[in-house]
Amino acid sequence: MVSPLSFEFQDVEIDEIAGFEGRVAILVGAEGRMDTAARRVNRLTKGAVKRMIEAGIKPGDARVLAYPVGMAAKAVDVICLEPRATIEEARAAGVALAKARGDAEVLACLGNHKQSAQIVMGMALRDYGFVAHKTADPADDARKVTVTSTTPAALKEASAPLLAIAEGVFFTRDLVNEPANHLTTTEFANRLEDMQNIGLIVEVLEEEKLQELGMGSLLSVGQGSDSPSKVVVMKWMGGEEDDAPLALVGKGVVFDTGGISLKPAGGMEDMTMDMGGAGVVAGAMRALALRKAKANVVGLVGLVENMPSGNATRPGDVVTSMKGDTIEVINTDAEGRLVLCDVMHYAQETFKPAGMIDLATLTGAIIIGLGHENAGVFSNDDKLCNAFLKAAAAEGEGAWRMPLGKAYADQLKSRIADVKNVGGRPAGSITAAEFLHRFVQDETPWIHLDIAGVASVKADTAYAPKGATGWGVMALNRLVEDMFEAK
Repeated sequence: MVSPLSFEFQDVEIDEIAGFEGRVAILVGAEGRMDTAARRVNRLTKGAVKRMIEAGIKPGDARVLAYPVGMAAKAVDVICLEPRATIEEARAAGVALAKARGDAEVLACLGNHKQSAQIVMGMALRDYGFVAHKTADPADDARKVTVTSTTPAALKEASAPLLAIAEGVFFTRDLVNEPANHLTTTEFANRLEDMQNIGLIVEVLEEEKLQELGMGSLLSVGQGSDSPSKVVVMKWMGGEEDDAPLALVGKGVVFDTGGISLKPAGGMEDMTMDMGGAGVVAGAMRALALRKAKANVVGLVGLVENMPSGNATRPGDVVTSMKGDTIEVINTDAEGRLVLCDVMHYAQETFKPAGMIDLATLTGAIIIGLGHENAGVFSNDDKLCNAFLKAAAAEGEGAWRMPLGKAYADQLKSRIADVKNVGGRPAGSITAAEFLHRFVQDETPWIHLDIAGVASVKADTAYAPKGATGWGVMALNRLVEDMFEAK
């Protein structure tokens, strides 16, 4: 796993600034306000910081003094951040510091800024690079940040749960970035089993058990692959013993060729990210365990590989779900919903959850509708849905509610089975959601998150370099904190 930055919190030591050999970061205000550390740097650099401010600097600006005279530092990073900065502005300041860091150690002089923990969070989230399969010698990268504060013990305490969340985000990014020949269904399950060492209870259901349970829909997706299909159940029971858990369910297609309905060659290499929903569930569970959340949450992921072979499911085949509904498989590339429906049914039958949220890189149609800015949100429960949308907005993770309705569900009627797995091109993301809706029990508040457009992207995002984003870990964590955690 890519290791997050190591943060050390200490009292303000003004006399150490001149001799620090990495990068020194200071905060200034647009109106010329400088704290003790900034004033010392200004004095050491013979007024360079003051001249920079007088030349014009506005909130959000990040300026660099390279190889400053009078200091041993490689550079001074000057961040303009007002005392009443928002969480988003403070995280953006941390992101700027992370982008500038390179392979240098950092001395971040945060003084008494009230959003210091969020600056730390921004640095932690953005300082990521997936280099597991590069053979070049790694840079001499200490990945260390010394944070000075007027209240270092309090800042360390405030930063701890945020850094736990960042580690969950990194875990998700690593999983989504991994190529499929490395992240097989077995390796994926092994990595989740390893999280028992942070307090999760993990159970792996193998194919024999899945057959016994009647998960014919899920098993039909993986039957063309040599990799065994699995369901992994992760439990974090940090709440009251009698509290029903929140269930998080993730699609874990470790590679999606489309099966017999084979995808075009161009861009198929991106289908290593088709386990993104399972990756987000895994990262969220990791974050909750690391920060010792006072809530009961279960994470369930269906791990399969969708391959064409002599044993693969054919278009026109009829399979039987765990619920008992028969499904006519019109298109084997609409496989994620076949995985999710069985895992969702199992989650409800086994845990009687207080709510259920499934996540999947489910449809290209959601990208046509919402681009790469928002995940599609579908729900049968306004209270749960609104709470999630509020949590996502608070964390800067784009999410937009989409409709459901009988007319869309009617597109899935089959001539020979109870339902078919696609409803044609119109409203493709909505008919996919309606397929899943069929497997939601009446008493279960439910959200379906189609994350096809946000799980992995081709350009930098606010908190991540291009590639896997880790979208959803922060929003799910906040939802748990806001709605399900014991106060």
